[in-house]
Amino acid sequence: MRARILAVLVAAALAAAPGVAYAEPHAHQGHDSIRYASIKKCTAKTQTDRPCGGWRLVMHSGKKSVLPDAQGVALDAKGKTLPYSPAPIAVSGNGQRVAYFSKTGRLAVRTFGGGVKLFAKNALPRVAQNEMTLLLSDDGGRLAALIGGEKPASTRVFDTATGARLGTVPADRSVLGFSFDGDELLTSVDGDEPVTDLAVYTDTGDEVVRVAPPQVVVSNAPQALSADGRTVANVVQGAKPELVLYDLQTDQVTARKKIKLPDADIHMIDWTGDTQVTLHMLSGDKITIVQIDTETGGVTVRDKYTLLKDTFVFAACGG
Repeated sequence: MRARILAVLVAAALAAAPGVAYAEPHAHQGHDSIRYASIKKCTAKTQTDRPCGGWRLVMHSGKKSVLPDAQGVALDAKGKTLPYSPAPIAVSGNGQRVAYFSKTGRLAVRTFGGGVKLFAKNALPRVAQNEMTLLLSDDGGRLAALIGGEKPASTRVFDTATGARLGTVPADRSVLGFSFDGDELLTSVDGDEPVTDLAVYTDTGDEVVRVAPPQVVVSNAPQALSADGRTVANVVQGAKPELVLYDLQTDQVTARKKIKLPDADIHMIDWTGDTQVTLHMLSGDKITIVQIDTETGGVTVRDKYTLLKDTFVFAACGG
């Protein structure tokens, strides 16, 4: 994804009825959930900023805590510290589960109010952690581990309840994210020069569709995939922003809705209902979260917050 999103933890799983968009931030329903995770910025003797300490969780209630068993700083393939790189971490879109590397080096997924699932020691190849990106589905049921660097490897997709690997996505596919229901992954891949294709894979690694979308779709990142596994949403920014909906199966732009957005950059985009897309927008250290009705183009501000002043990098909850 264009901006690598690191992320993190929280409460019991939310079951959303089919066709119902979230009405409130993560539909708390009486329990707290995470807004974002942050790792502290320290300045080394070289006067270069670096991550230090552990991942801190900032909740919607305002409470703060440290994720106690998670690595804060990345390790290389031999287990040595990479002092200027934060360890990868990811949070589910609904803020219920967090994926990270434990201090013992194991891939882990924690459920707030529940336990921690430690994956097998050989779940991932031995590579530097700063070459990895973790992505969770909206409900936290699926985890994708992306492996980049000079020698990219296939993306591993796991069931977070069991730790079992479900499938893989080819190394030459850039994984953009899960569909809203977590059953598919949206990817991009270089097509015939100078074209970029979009392709959808099932969580078991089967390619469903591959197409070369129009430039209004591929040139305006990021993109998100609906629960139907075929509808892509993205936003054209500028003086007259638009929400664009594109059908991968028919290769047609199905809607272009004029929308009003805050003066900020799009950090994340997610489907959060059958007719709702949510944007995390970033301006300096300020985040504004807006929900867009895909049928009317109506925009509602869901949340606003300011990052901790000493943040080196942060991990928004998504969704």
